[in-house]
Amino acid sequence: MKTKESHLKFAIILSIVTVVYNIFEGIAAIYFGIEDETLALFGFGLDSFVEVISGIGIWHMVLRIQMNGNEQQDKFEKRALKITGFAFYLLTAGLVVSSSYNLWIDAQPETTLWGVIISGLSLGVMWWLVREKRIVGNTLNSDAILADANCTRACMQLSAVLLISSLGYELFNIGRIDAIGSFIIAGLAFREGRESFEKAKNQGSCCGCDG
Repeated sequence: MKTKESHLKFAIILSIVTVVYNIFEGIAAIYFGIEDETLALFGFGLDSFVEVISGIGIWHMVLRIQMNGNEQQDKFEKRALKITGFAFYLLTAGLVVSSSYNLWIDAQPETTLWGVIISGLSLGVMWWLVREKRIVGNTLNSDAILADANCTRACMQLSAVLLISSLGYELFNIGRIDAIGSFIIAGLAFREGRESFEKAKNQGSCCGCDG
């Protein structure tokens, strides 16, 4: 039977996987977003890097819980939440402007195949992370780890939006669906930014999105 310490160690591993995966996902999404001229994929990649900032705060949080059992935020986590919130707001503004311009000029991506591949892989990885984080959170009766699971679930919503918009263009050649998809990603990014500031203000768990 696993001890509390072993569950906390696994929670740290899950946090590390979340951060590392988002880094590689962000690099791939931004590269292919530029290469294939798909704004939705590019915006998804930028969002992944913002999630890295949030993930580092969560990693720090789990380490602190392991050391002293305290789930209240410290200064590092509050700062990470505020930086995450600002970054999400900047991402929202950039995507809204870019999406509006692409709709105006009727810009279309060369292909969205990589959007399908990256979002499909992301859905699988995020689903596994959500499941494992919920198991650990419920076992430890930790609201902070369960909030982290909800945060990861919200990231699945971004992946689903990218998958739908990418499939819509790749299969049916719907011209403006890429720009529409990036608008939706902008809306989700705004929500995550707002919730990051709320968490920092209310001293809740270190997570930018409740899902």
